[in-house]
Amino acid sequence: MGAFNHYVIVKFKDSVAVEELVQGLEKMISGIEHVKSFEWGKDIESHEMLRQGFTHAFLMTFNGKEDFNVFQSHPDHIEFSKLFSPAVENIVVLDFSSNPVKASASE
Repeated sequence: MGAFNHYVIVKFKDSVAVEELVQGLEKMISGIEHVKSFEWGKDIESHEMLRQGFTHAFLMTFNGKEDFNVFQSHPDHIEFSKLFSPAVENIVVLDFSSNPVKASASE
C-alpha cells in the first residue's frame, strides 16, 4: 500500500484574506513532522461549471494512516482548524491511500 493522502478542496468566503490563511497553514504544517509533503494551489484553468465555485486545493501526504491520525489530533492542527473552518464557504475532503501506477521521474 502507498502513502496516505488528505485532499481538501475549498471555496473560501469572499471576506477572507486567503493569503494570510494559507501562510498560517504552511507554518502550522511545517511544525508537524508527521506530514511527509504538502502542496496547494489556486484554480486558474477550470471552467466555472466544472469547478462548482471551488477555488483552492490542498494536498497533504503522510507515510501512512497512523501519521495522518497523529496529525488530526495534533494540538497545532486543532488550533488552526478554529481559524480555517469559519473561513470556508464550501469544502470537500477526501482521505485515501494511494495506489501508485507510475512513479514520478524523481523517485
